[in-house]
Amino acid sequence: MNPQARLQALSQFLKAQRAKLTPESAGLPAGGRRRTPGLRREEVAQLAGVSHTWYTWLEQGRDIKVSSSVLDNVAMALRLTVDERKYLFSLALETTSGLSHREEELPQISPSLRMILQELTYCPTIISDRKCQIVGWNDAASHVFLNFELIPPEQRNMIRLLFTRKEFQRLAVNWEQFASGFLAIFRAYYGQYVEDEWYAEFLEEMKGTHPDFNRLWEQSKVSSAPEVLLEFRHAKARKMLFQLTSLQVHGGTDLRCSIYTPAPETSTKSKLKQLMEQP
Repeated sequence: MNPQARLQALSQFLKAQRAKLTPESAGLPAGGRRRTPGLRREEVAQLAGVSHTWYTWLEQGRDIKVSSSVLDNVAMALRLTVDERKYLFSLALETTSGLSHREEELPQISPSLRMILQELTYCPTIISDRKCQIVGWNDAASHVFLNFELIPPEQRNMIRLLFTRKEFQRLAVNWEQFASGFLAIFRAYYGQYVEDEWYAEFLEEMKGTHPDFNRLWEQSKVSSAPEVLLEFRHAKARKMLFQLTSLQVHGGTDLRCSIYTPAPETSTKSKLKQLMEQP
């Protein structure tokens, strides 16, 4: 358990959200020129109906008592989305699972979920766990992305692959949007399991190894199910457009289906069929 990691994540999140807002968007007078972007701490405190000192301590990551009602006010002041609000509550109220990654069993795909996976014939689909570890995929995903079977199981982490495998970086025309979608999901999980030491170790590894990761992580949003349109430039099929839909699998484990549906009124599906029929 690492309470300090949770409080540090809370501090970074509040600062980032405050920096995104302008006085005008918050219904405050613009005032003069500001040395840094976003609202001032005292302005957020005013909007949330709390003291400047209390909000400062909250943003500094001090271990103070908070209530759901006050957090609601802070969330409204910062114009948080539903997923961002959940992230705030997870960090501020310590509503984490408390499960250590050393105690956790590897998630298993049920036979019914495996059947669903295979039935999505022309929709590349990847199933991942709360660490974005890939635990299942269909044939279409192997053709569009890469053959995950050739990658050792311990290296099948979607976040790591996005930053280490050239196939992904060449494939996605809007690669940063592609990566940011998964980082938004990863941050949502991080808010739930921030005290699991695995997350701190993984983030330290990625930040130290990949400069692009650090930049995109600091800019990443929080979303449990981002929906984005992705343009791929496949080596064989050329231009392909997919709509990413991310679905949470309800049950005893945190599994997620990332489904890439061929964009309607495009030739993507026919190109995928031809690609999969090639020897």
